[in-house]
Amino acid sequence: MIHHLDHLVITTTDEQACVDFYVGVLGMTLVVFGEGRKAFSFGQQKINVHVKGSELEPKAHLPVPGALDLCFIADRPLDEVISALQAKGAAIIEGPVPRTGATGPIRSIYLRDPDLNLIEISEPMAGRADRR
Repeated sequence: MIHHLDHLVITTTDEQACVDFYVGVLGMTLVVFGEGRKAFSFGQQKINVHVKGSELEPKAHLPVPGALDLCFIADRPLDEVISALQAKGAAIIEGPVPRTGATGPIRSIYLRDPDLNLIEISEPMAGRADRR
């Protein structure tokens, strides 16, 4: 019944800090749509941005900043991601460590966005089975 994720919504307390992190640090593309709504585009997905207290309806039952745990698959080797993040002053809080992703083994690092959401960035490990 479900094929893939189209978008998800992140709630932030500081829209500009959120933009700076997802665009400036993680390299996503800022998209402005509708009546000034913002989103971060990457691959064929996007993250819509809601500001706490000004969320659009309908919304999650309890939209709160800092409640997400997101895992992204990198478009380059994880060691290059680590170097790029360090060059931008981003603090890696754990990793690299082995984990299990949706399609098999991954190697991951962890950091936090400005709202303290947990951000995992990963690369597939050798011998990965593609299970779509």
